[in-house]
Amino acid sequence: MSEFEAITVNVSNRVATLALNRPKAMNAMSQQLRQEMIEALTQIESNDDARIVVITGAGRGFCSGTDLSEGLAGFDSIEAQIQQEYKPILDEIANSDKLFISAVNGACAGIGAALAVTCDFTVMADNAFIYLPFAGIGLVPDGGASFHLVHALGYKRALQLFVESGRLQADECLQYGLANKVVAADDLLVETQAWAEKLAAGSPLAQKLGKDCMRQAMESTLDEVINLEAGHQNTTQQSKDSLAAITAFFSKQVPVFTGE
Repeated sequence: MSEFEAITVNVSNRVATLALNRPKAMNAMSQQLRQEMIEALTQIESNDDARIVVITGAGRGFCSGTDLSEGLAGFDSIEAQIQQEYKPILDEIANSDKLFISAVNGACAGIGAALAVTCDFTVMADNAFIYLPFAGIGLVPDGGASFHLVHALGYKRALQLFVESGRLQADECLQYGLANKVVAADDLLVETQAWAEKLAAGSPLAQKLGKDCMRQAMESTLDEVINLEAGHQNTTQQSKDSLAAITAFFSKQVPVFTGE
């Protein structure tokens, strides 16, 4: 794994943890951080020792959004910046063969909120919150935030949250399905690591194809989803992992999944 400055990456017990590492700036996403994230995510994707990926923030907050002090950081337009530096990060997470967990500590704002909710799972500290500041500075949501919020909250609540530059506390995120778990702030990383290790013991192939089923289901018809599931089930049913797990089931043993 390459050496980074604006992020840190480590792998332990088949769990890769990527931490935004600009605590003095509340982990605002600078151009360096964005570029390092793209490189790190590419490396993690090809690392068979990492089955689950945790994204978190160093210090008091998860992410305060884009580093506005850099302006467009050399781009001619913000559209180009989003398409070339933010979208690759979000696409890498959504399209990854691995499962991603955002461990949200403190403030999670702007594009940082989009990053957190793009992950497959979210664990939030009990003092954490999602904040949409866009309307207050004359901007619209970005990074797919509109997609995730409308799916979770419905159109009316999502629009209200945006136009009021509102916040959702951790317990509200849990209520609306934007978070899977809320834990004590001091226990966030320990609890997330424990859950990630438990997930890492599962079947990588089933998790990969199950993730695809669930992602596609958000925008597909029932007929399309049934067809997709049938094809993926055919793949998993013939895998060595499934055959070994069924054998283990009948012999009352715990299956060991290799990803084959």
